Amino acid sequence: MLAWLLIAGVNGVAQKASAQEYINTEATQAQESIDLNSPPLSPINPMAQVTSVSQLKDVQPNDWAFQALQSLVERYGCIAGYPDSSYRGNRALTRYEFAAGVNACLDRVNELIATATSDLVTREDLATLQKLQSEFAPELATLRGRVDSLEAKTGELEANQFSTTTKLSGLLIVGIQGRTSNRGDVNPRDGQKDTDDAGTNINVISLAQLYLTSQITPSSYLFTGLLDGNGTTSPRFTNSVSRNDVFLGYEFPTDSLIVSDLNFHWLVTDKLAVMVGTEGVSMPAAFRGPNRVESAATGPLSFFAQRNPILNMGYGHGGIAIDWQFAKRASLQAIYTSYQPGNPGNSSGLFDGTTTTGVQLLLTPTDTLDLSLYYVNNYSSDGCLLTFVGDECLTTVNTTTGKSAPLQTNAVGATVTWQISPRISAGAWGGYTKSYIPGQSGNVETTNYMVFMNFPDLFAKGNLGGIYVGQPPKITSSDLPVGNNVPDFINTGLGRAGGQPGTTTQIEAFYRFQLTDNISITPGIIHLLQPGNTPDSDSVTIGILRSTFSF
Repeated sequence: MLAWLLIAGVNGVAQKASAQEYINTEATQAQESIDLNSPPLSPINPMAQVTSVSQLKDVQPNDWAFQALQSLVERYGCIAGYPDSSYRGNRALTRYEFAAGVNACLDRVNELIATATSDLVTREDLATLQKLQSEFAPELATLRGRVDSLEAKTGELEANQFSTTTKLSGLLIVGIQGRTSNRGDVNPRDGQKDTDDAGTNINVISLAQLYLTSQITPSSYLFTGLLDGNGTTSPRFTNSVSRNDVFLGYEFPTDSLIVSDLNFHWLVTDKLAVMVGTEGVSMPAAFRGPNRVESAATGPLSFFAQRNPILNMGYGHGGIAIDWQFAKRASLQAIYTSYQPGNPGNSSGLFDGTTTTGVQLLLTPTDTLDLSLYYVNNYSSDGCLLTFVGDECLTTVNTTTGKSAPLQTNAVGATVTWQISPRISAGAWGGYTKSYIPGQSGNVETTNYMVFMNFPDLFAKGNLGGIYVGQPPKITSSDLPVGNNVPDFINTGLGRAGGQPGTTTQIEAFYRFQLTDNISITPGIIHLLQPGNTPDSDSVTIGILRSTFSF
């Protein structure tokens, strides 16, 4: 109220000064609206207090300030009118009038405060408060000490925090695995086990990752990841038969520390999010995983058991992705990504070389059921889909040029998971790809599937058990131009039409011990039947012990 009066007073003085300094049309009109015959303000003829806005004859209900005047008059009683029952709202305010109005309002406010608080606190109330303070003096002292301690700890955290806008997180995975020896029928495949895989007693794989999440605005952040990996599941046959027979989820050998993620996330609306960047823009990062335990650090052990290999296709680095929650139980994710976005040139770059476009529809019909349907279109400059599982390179290397033909691939798949009970969930996925060499006849087709069961809180809260059985991607048919077909090239070196002679089956079981919120240990076993889709190769068994530390 006082602020309103002050503003009104200042505006009035300003208007009066302007009228004296500038003579224009607006000033003339303002002066004409004042009743020049009304008696001036003087000690003999002062302004009088009014008790109703209706007493002011020149104030109408359609005036823009009518409600403000009504409140000041009838609620606070601090508006004075002229002796002729006028208010003269267009008249410039003098300093005397301003002082009189403010004084009237202050007197009224003081009166209201005195009336409202006259019986607020009695002497008996004060005595009661003093008695309670004495009785609870020890508790109050303890509480005061705790508050002081919390303030000290808060001050220490604020002084030593990593950043006010950036959060640091990370994980370290160390896996020890041993592999059985076996013999394999390698190219040319002729039904004879002619190559030995000596196996190994101890093999160590490690993976370290650091993440920086930098808040840019309340609805956006920059995500940066650093990665360093060492070790592989060796030995492997030195040929394409079982090149990807076992590939662990945390197996990522690097020569040095690399930038694994560099992308910007923006929540455009409550239902639409966008991710764009030069690193880490891939389907595993952009698409929501219906398998709720999907994680190379704390979930299944193998790369194949993480998700449908179709969703790894292209191994994207840079691009753009969106996530749209268009209904309460339905969302749509889409992505365009490139394998080498920062290297424009022959068969590389953001719009050339290996590029991937994908879309996923994720449905949750009930709280216990998740269903995802996805379609992926991929162009590979060398015929390799970069899924790192099973049959991923679908054209042969030309012995003359040392290169393999490019492929255009269309892939479809679906994943379903069902939370049977709080401690049992089941799921499955299936996938199909069909590829062709641009401008040439023929196609190469692959299929893959997986069925699995997860057991959350098995034997103890926080632990996890899992059983996964599936077929990695397998070339079921290939009738590309002669010389380009992988199965027959391994068999005879001619590359004629035909599919793989056998079917690889992977069986995986693991149990995660959650020691603390940040530390877990996961023993497990992986058994492969007919590795490399070769029926005359021995089975492979790998025992694994994975330890994970996260912060």
